[in-house]
Amino acid sequence: MGTDQASTDTLRQEMREFLAAELDAGTFVPACDSWMSGFDPAFSARLGQHGWLGMTMPKKYGGRGRSAVERFVITEELLACGAPVAAHWIADRQMAPGILAHGSERQRQRYIPGICSGTMFFAIGMSEPDAGSDLASVRTRAVCADDGSWRISGTKVWTTGAHVAHAMVLLARTDGTPADRQTGLSQLIVDLPHPDIEIRPLRSIDGGAHFNEVIFHDANVGTEALLGERGAGWKQVMSELAYERSGPERFLSTMPLLRAWAAELRRIGASAEQRITLGTLTARAWALRRMSLQVAAELADGGAPDVLAAMVKDIGSQFEGDVIEAIRSSSDTVVRIGDTNPFATLLATAILHTPAFTLRGGTNEILRAIVARGMGLR
Repeated sequence: MGTDQASTDTLRQEMREFLAAELDAGTFVPACDSWMSGFDPAFSARLGQHGWLGMTMPKKYGGRGRSAVERFVITEELLACGAPVAAHWIADRQMAPGILAHGSERQRQRYIPGICSGTMFFAIGMSEPDAGSDLASVRTRAVCADDGSWRISGTKVWTTGAHVAHAMVLLARTDGTPADRQTGLSQLIVDLPHPDIEIRPLRSIDGGAHFNEVIFHDANVGTEALLGERGAGWKQVMSELAYERSGPERFLSTMPLLRAWAAELRRIGASAEQRITLGTLTARAWALRRMSLQVAAELADGGAPDVLAAMVKDIGSQFEGDVIEAIRSSSDTVVRIGDTNPFATLLATAILHTPAFTLRGGTNEILRAIVARGMGLR
């Protein structure tokens, strides 16, 4: 994959030492689904100071010019430890590559350095109340005025982190009607907060408010908001989704729980059945890791591994739920929120997050349709 093994081993060791020091200092408590709910701007800034954000970005924009595989090493160590990475996650994962690939030089200079330093956070405006998983049917509209500015009206939903983001990359219809489907869609970068954009929290079952409904009340944004080519939004979004769907967060959200269970079994002793279960789950995680690494390598080579990325997301989200169910059914632990037992707390919070695994980033049904098309089956 074009990366020296000794280099990645050194990088991995550096990250493990950093995380051990953070845990010793009590800056965070390991949590499942930390890339979605673990919002900690100070932690993100420390990662930026170490050069562990924007790793694949060019140095001229504040990046490190390192490989996708080296970035993979950093992200999987953070996720496996349950570190609070939600603040920078979306920006670092797909907005930086998207702006680098499609943005103007002004946009690159304005946004990418802040992403690399861990001080600029992004949200993604894709899903809509009446669209479900049918992304091409979006109704949010951006109308270009005579002076080149844009006026946006419509609603987005399930927008992670919009209430704390500095900007949002929005998919909107700039031409045609919803009947035109993929044609006529464009991406825009919208700075937040904005006086004509209303952000309403959507609380999940655990009481968190990571998701939002975002309402554009005829919001005016400048001429520089258009990201990439007008009408090319669908193609641009599809290229970004490979980053969103294939990363290690698609199968490592519950890895802190699996690690904690392994530690619990070492402490109390494991039955033969529990050892088999632990081994099976570990083997499945390793297989998914190899698939995800392959996607990272193809993206680094300029490829478009949409089908493999969809497979990683589909199989990975099922795996995350299977980890929870296997551990729950194999454990005598009583599950209570707020329990002082760290293992019980991890299990309880993981159970509450389970419904989102197979929905976010595209439902499993949509992902399987992508795979079927890629295989020529439909």
